[in-house]
Amino acid sequence: MRQAKAIMKDKAKSVPDAVIINEVQLILAEKRTSLASLRTGIAVSALPLTVLSFLIATSKYYEVQHAISLFVPVVVISTTLAILGTYLIIRATIKIHRYDQMVKKLKPKNSVLSNLIE
Repeated sequence: MRQAKAIMKDKAKSVPDAVIINEVQLILAEKRTSLASLRTGIAVSALPLTVLSFLIATSKYYEVQHAISLFVPVVVISTTLAILGTYLIIRATIKIHRYDQMVKKLKPKNSVLSNLIE
């Protein structure tokens, strides 16, 4: 049993540099995907603000009582989009932080990688 654990430790230490670099490339690709999700979340969150600011800017041309049948769905859709955008932003931020931690764990295992990543 002790021999098996010693062999496993030796194998873990002798991971080829190419494998570690490929792992980092995969993690960075996932990070780019999360950054795209973050950008999408920001855009989705900005849309309701734009629509509501337009409604406020043009509010002197209509009365809410007459346009309530259109106003309620717009507010519901805007609220839903704001919640979705916030969810995407939070999720992407958590994932980006997790990927940064993964890269930090792999960095000491490779001297070339340590030089490339600050």
